[in-house]
Amino acid sequence: MEVKVINKSKNKLPEYATSGSAGCDLMADFSSADNIMAHNSFITWNNDKTIIESITIRPGGRALIPTNLFTAIPEGYEVQVRSRSGSAIKKGVFCLNSPGTIDSDFRNGWGVILANFGSENFEIKQGDRIAQAILNKVEPIAWKEVENLDITDRGLGGFGSTDTKSPNITAKEILEDNIESKSKNKSKSK
Repeated sequence: MEVKVINKSKNKLPEYATSGSAGCDLMADFSSADNIMAHNSFITWNNDKTIIESITIRPGGRALIPTNLFTAIPEGYEVQVRSRSGSAIKKGVFCLNSPGTIDSDFRNGWGVILANFGSENFEIKQGDRIAQAILNKVEPIAWKEVENLDITDRGLGGFGSTDTKSPNITAKEILEDNIESKSKNKSKSK
């Protein structure tokens, strides 16, 4: 699908690494320092402080890394921004707000929020691949207010309620189970 793009970065347009790749690689671009935000991170400048050479995210830190891509995504679509699996497993660096959404009516430059959950500093240089972009169709929700919902096998089961290895149990059930276990242990010891 064709997506209109203005590339104000020093990088080439995002590309797919292989013919089977679902996401294309987004690259960091520091040609403009206007839209960089960071927490627990630091910027390395060139000698005359006119060009950003890198941004380093400390462990526990986060930064908004610009791509300087401006797009007109077709209506009815979004672009999802996702973590790169290699950065996630090897360095503990993830896209926050993942997947991030770029709406069809957004016209500002794309930015990627990266967070360092690793134990070492993570340095990002000009042109580094920082995330993946995936185009998705979006269906608008047509809310229908009702008095009752269909009954299902799951019912009101909460998070983890379908996990057979660790079923959801209440604090009361845990206490009752502990009381029963203690009673059984006391009767065995007599």
